[in-house]
Formats: sequence, C-alpha cells, structure tokens
Amino acid sequence: MFGIIVAAFMLAFGIFLKLTKNPGFAQNKKFAWIFIAIGAISLIFKILNYK
Repeated sequence: MFGIIVAAFMLAFGIFLKLTKNPGFAQNKKFAWIFIAIGAISLIFKILNYK
C-alpha cells in the first residue's frame, strides 16, 4: 500500500512540475517527464501485483 502512495505522489509531482509557472521550479522542469514515467509505470505494476 505504501508503494502505491509513493508512486501516485511521484506521478502527481511530475504533473505539478510540468504545469507550474513558478520560477523556483524552472530548473527542475526537465525532470517532469522522468517523474511522470516512473510514477506511472510503478503505479501500474504495483496495482497489477497488489494482492
């Protein structure tokens, strides 16, 4: 259950980085797709393997 929460948080943070206009996050915007991809892939596999 903790892994699903962490994966969902990573996905949400990646989306936040992609959409934010805050200049403080400007240097981290290049990592947005990495967070989105890792969060989405791990969330999918964690849900598929959840018992």
